[in-house]
Amino acid sequence: MKVLIAGAGIGGLALALTLEQNGVEFEIHEAAGEMRPLGVGINVLPHAVGELESLGVLDALDRVAVRTRNLRYMNRFGQEIVSQLRGLHAGHSLPQYSVHRGKLHGVLLAALRERAGPEVVRVGHRCEGFVQDANGVTASFRTLQGELVIASGDALVGADGIHSAVRAQLHPDDGGMQWNGIMMWRGTVEWPTFEGGDTMIVAGDMREKLLYYPIFPGSKPGTMLTNWVLSCQVSDGHTPPPRRENWSRPGRLEDVLAYVPKFRIPSLDLEAMFRQTPEFFEFPMCDRELLSSWGTARVTLLGDAAHPMYPVGSNGAAQAVIDGKRLGGYLAAHPVTEALALYESERVPVTSAIVRANREGGPERVVDLVSERAPNGFDKLGDIVTREELAAIAGSYATMAGFALNDPEDGTR
Repeated sequence: MKVLIAGAGIGGLALALTLEQNGVEFEIHEAAGEMRPLGVGINVLPHAVGELESLGVLDALDRVAVRTRNLRYMNRFGQEIVSQLRGLHAGHSLPQYSVHRGKLHGVLLAALRERAGPEVVRVGHRCEGFVQDANGVTASFRTLQGELVIASGDALVGADGIHSAVRAQLHPDDGGMQWNGIMMWRGTVEWPTFEGGDTMIVAGDMREKLLYYPIFPGSKPGTMLTNWVLSCQVSDGHTPPPRRENWSRPGRLEDVLAYVPKFRIPSLDLEAMFRQTPEFFEFPMCDRELLSSWGTARVTLLGDAAHPMYPVGSNGAAQAVIDGKRLGGYLAAHPVTEALALYESERVPVTSAIVRANREGGPERVVDLVSERAPNGFDKLGDIVTREELAAIAGSYATMAGFALNDPEDGTR
């Protein structure tokens, strides 16, 4: 068996590592001309960390990430709504990690190059299409110099991101990007250590939300490289996104400073955090319409190519890793068409449920609920919402996404 992989992002690398681990031949083609540490901070939940552990990369991940201890939800005034222990601190057998996306990607890439050779990823190869028959699949890639490269194998996996060319051919009637009217700005800055250097904070509501958390020790004592995300409703979502959604469009300082007065968190100088960030990025919060099946016969999809989701609930990268591990396992144990069918039958329902839940705010719906009931703050939280309501939101999401403890209230206080 030989598997063609279009895309060397987190999901594509997880698949390649799994295939390598199981002795399955593969080729991995990446559109970018070089592999650079792109992105900003992300979180990797224990269910995905378990998959990474099985790939033998946890020691390397520990060297570049923060083991998250606590997640605090609060309103825009800094009043606490709920605090949740995370990872090992909540009773899981594995940690939750807060990490720069580029660092996680680098850990996976280094492991793959060490095991399969330094040239294992064929860079500058953008997938343009494929043909398949009963005997195999042939994919075409265009190099940065304009040359056409033809690759043949037994299966093709489109791990080529939210603008997937493989998805476009499989689903030509796909309606394209769906924008909910929320613009996101994301950046990283060296910032004074807060709350032990391992705490995530989510403040505000779905219309105007702030998220910030440390992802690596800073260069100076008493500081941490801190990731921040500002999400604001700027449209009703009935118009197309104003710009092509990606992770590399620089944001404008005047845009984020306009929202500083919306938040009054006593422990955070938000304006200073924004001003001290050397560079940050902007993109609209988008996903795509759900698919009842991802591929056909010898071709399937993975990660954002299959199920792009709003970045709430810390599940985007996690689900891509799980996709790669599951698909690699099926391909190692079954004939190609059977393996792809088993993979989709398992993963399509799970990821579709997460996409739907994220559209409603996912676990962050706790801040929306309190904001709806007490937009100007509260004197006593119990008068606004019950502990049971808050625990039900967190517990149902964790169960649906696959990282729940036995007691849905475990880790919540």
